[in-house]
Amino acid sequence: MDVETKISLIKDFAEEIVTEDDLRNIFETVKQPIAYDGFEPSGIAPIHFGLLRATNLKKMNQAGIKFKLYLADYFGFVNNKVGGDLENIRTVGKYFIEVWKASGVDTSKVEFIWAKDLMDGLEYWDQALKVAKALTLERTLRATTIMGRSQEDKLSMGQLFYPIMQVTDIFQMDVDICQLGMDQRRANILAREVADKYKWKKPAAVHHHILMGLQGIKKSATDDDEKTMMASKMSKSDPKSAIYMHDSLDQINEKLKGAYCPAKIAEGNPILEYAKYLVFKNTDTLTIERPEKYGGNLEFQSYAELEKFYLEKGIHPQDLKNAVAIKLDELIEPVRSHFEKNPSAKKLYEEVKGFGITR
Repeated sequence: MDVETKISLIKDFAEEIVTEDDLRNIFETVKQPIAYDGFEPSGIAPIHFGLLRATNLKKMNQAGIKFKLYLADYFGFVNNKVGGDLENIRTVGKYFIEVWKASGVDTSKVEFIWAKDLMDGLEYWDQALKVAKALTLERTLRATTIMGRSQEDKLSMGQLFYPIMQVTDIFQMDVDICQLGMDQRRANILAREVADKYKWKKPAAVHHHILMGLQGIKKSATDDDEKTMMASKMSKSDPKSAIYMHDSLDQINEKLKGAYCPAKIAEGNPILEYAKYLVFKNTDTLTIERPEKYGGNLEFQSYAELEKFYLEKGIHPQDLKNAVAIKLDELIEPVRSHFEKNPSAKKLYEEVKGFGITR
């Protein structure tokens, strides 16, 4: 596969690449680049974890990239996820791995890394102190958005270490590409700046789109784009905003029934967004079923075709919701089935359900 084809695979899902020239140089000079995505193990997996991120990972694998999945158990501990209980956090991490397996991720092409193992040594903390020395308190505070917090929150000293640890991880794992969501870009930009300061290997950053919650866009009081994104994103800790990888078709239909979906409007419309980033990334067609008296069924071969028709001619929002619900159910079904039929996976799911929801 030539370099431009690999770049195209990445651009198919990337909302931002920092920078495309850096990414191209990596493909040209590194035989098998290493990328990573990381997550705090907490809560039941929503569709942006089990569908969106799994789809992105498959694209990276197609481009010949070796992938490291980082289970940030100590980060969950610092951020007080699952009550700050490390053993419970690690149980959630094992459950997350099962979700990715059931989502079709080829685990032979993925290396799973636990924070507890990466951080077990003086070398890690020596580098963490060097990273900390290169950052100001102000920049570190601004970067706390990566853990769903802000400068206005009452933060513990442990939480102030969070951005420093995330930047250190990048160098400790020796990655060429940071492949995370737009909500994590501050950490990746800091890593690139620290790399310049110390002449360490400078990673490219590939940032994917952050799915909206069912409520649509929630504008921040200051109209700040980053704050709006964080307030609007689908959150696994908010059942009203999220669809989970275990939801039944009835549950999906019930959630979508109350979702924001204005007629002939695409901006801030989560149902169209799920069609774009989930349905058409995994299937070739979307069928809108309608009675003949309302024009009969419609079939779309691309998201662009669907959006154009929705804006210009109109599709009843409930008809769109019904069609997207059916497709989401089809995509989720293998995961539901895995956790129903696999005894060890089922046990993990039952344990995680018992931990409750934490922000």
